[in-house]
Amino acid sequence: MGSPKGFLLVLIKPSHYDDDGYVIQWIRSAIPSNTLAVLNGLALDCEERKVLGEDVAIDIDLYDETNTVIPIRSIIRKMKGYAAGMVGFVGVQTNQFPRAVDLADHFLKANIPVAIGGFHVSGCVAMLPTLPRDLQAAEVKGISLFAGEAEGHLDEVLRDAYAGKLKPLYNFLNEGRSLESSPSPFLPVQIVKNTFRRLSSFDAGRGCPFQCSFCTIINVQGRKSRYRSADDIEQIIRVNLQQGVGRFFITDDDFARNSNWEAILDRCIQMREGEGLAISFTAQVDVGAYKIPRFIEKCARAGCNNIFIGLENLNPDSLAGAKKLQNKIWQYRKMLQAWKDHGCTTVAGYILGFPTDTPESIARDIEIIKNELPLDGLEFFCLTPLPGSEDHRKHCERGAWIEPDMNKYDLEHVTMGHPLMSKEEWQRTYRNAWKQYYTEEHIERVLYRAAAKDQDIYKVMFLLLCLGGSIALEGIHPLEAGMFRLKVRTMRRPGMPLENPLIFYPRRAWEIMSLSVRWLNLVRRFFKILRRVQARPQQPGEVDLAMVPVEDQKDEDLTLLQVYRDHIPVSHIGKQRVTTVHR
Repeated sequence: MGSPKGFLLVLIKPSHYDDDGYVIQWIRSAIPSNTLAVLNGLALDCEERKVLGEDVAIDIDLYDETNTVIPIRSIIRKMKGYAAGMVGFVGVQTNQFPRAVDLADHFLKANIPVAIGGFHVSGCVAMLPTLPRDLQAAEVKGISLFAGEAEGHLDEVLRDAYAGKLKPLYNFLNEGRSLESSPSPFLPVQIVKNTFRRLSSFDAGRGCPFQCSFCTIINVQGRKSRYRSADDIEQIIRVNLQQGVGRFFITDDDFARNSNWEAILDRCIQMREGEGLAISFTAQVDVGAYKIPRFIEKCARAGCNNIFIGLENLNPDSLAGAKKLQNKIWQYRKMLQAWKDHGCTTVAGYILGFPTDTPESIARDIEIIKNELPLDGLEFFCLTPLPGSEDHRKHCERGAWIEPDMNKYDLEHVTMGHPLMSKEEWQRTYRNAWKQYYTEEHIERVLYRAAAKDQDIYKVMFLLLCLGGSIALEGIHPLEAGMFRLKVRTMRRPGMPLENPLIFYPRRAWEIMSLSVRWLNLVRRFFKILRRVQARPQQPGEVDLAMVPVEDQKDEDLTLLQVYRDHIPVSHIGKQRVTTVHR
């Protein structure tokens, strides 16, 4: 039981519904919630400073619904043992907002104060002249909305909740504070162990200097970047190491533009090489990061050997239309070769549905990527007018059709019209893109490339297995995937009927058995490919265009340069020669 003077803060990262209305959750989810870590760190700091009074303890319960069934009744019962409390839904993306509201209803009925924050609320408040209907409806229900960052502001929210006077809207946008020496984000090991490979996360910085029209970050976190110091990052890592956690996802939208990147990496190198500490990272960088002196080398030495890069598209017109002018397609190959030369595994994001895209052009460009870019994994996304982006604001201003169901804003569903493709054609093209890239032939080629550069071939194989299998077998994007899907009969979207137990459970048992067999067969096929790669000797005279050094390659040998030649500055073409390489 809680203290009669105590305060219970329940922080929940919600999931969202699949097309059948069931909550998407796993025994082990893929990616931890950094917002949950940040809010927990801030709440622990509030408790330490006794912001509710010296005699008022703040107890904190954390739940990540992507890997945990939310014990609604248990939370309500526990809350009754405290003088006051609240439930906060954190890091809520647009596709998670309907689920957050549905969960909130249970707590509101029990007279528990509820607040919802995250990119959906913040993006709508930042970019729209008035609140959209879904946020207005939430306010009518009695849900408090939180826009902006919680640093420096959580004290106020907790005091209001303790007094039973939560405001309808807290708007702290454009008040982004320095992150240096701010409370460290932290997830206890009990939460981390529910993620695949015991992965935790932290943000080394926030904000982005670029102007991509489909992005929400620049309008929520701002274009002026703010950073944690090397001391801050070292503290985060060491605290996690004490609880046996040494793998991290750096959530910065572009770690390469963090002004403290070198100091941070040097500190990590010292911990790895000087102290022998087992730490590793996954980070996101921009296309031009490879040109920063020493950046890739130090990333590799620091253990940052998994890199996500937003290629987004091959068509320069599409990139220019989205204001992603920093992406130079003629640099893609050299950039990816540089990461591969240092043994780093690369995964790229690729957006489908720009105005000039057609099924034929998309299929052609995917083949170019497969043949000419030494990329390991590729993740596809539908171009989506996310609330908080310039694209969404313009659609609203024009009165153009956009999908009214926020649950579908998961970057997998088509949510707006297209000048050259029907909704059905676009959706089919998205599914076909995954099939086209993750063929056995191409998987074998990627593994050959990894072997040629002495990468961990098992690691690359596992990556390809997860990326390709998530869509093919589970029908879920890898970023939302995990290990062993949970599906609770009673956790279905309101408005959709609860299935008869005599129908639901036998079918679910069959689904589990069928999926297990299909996963087993897929694993077997991957190991067969791996054995072929390991057994195959080098083939003299065989050329892999993706692996030929840029300076040794003729322009006419590359379809990328031929298709988009008119978009490439003359200074970047026409000065190369070709040689033969061996796999």
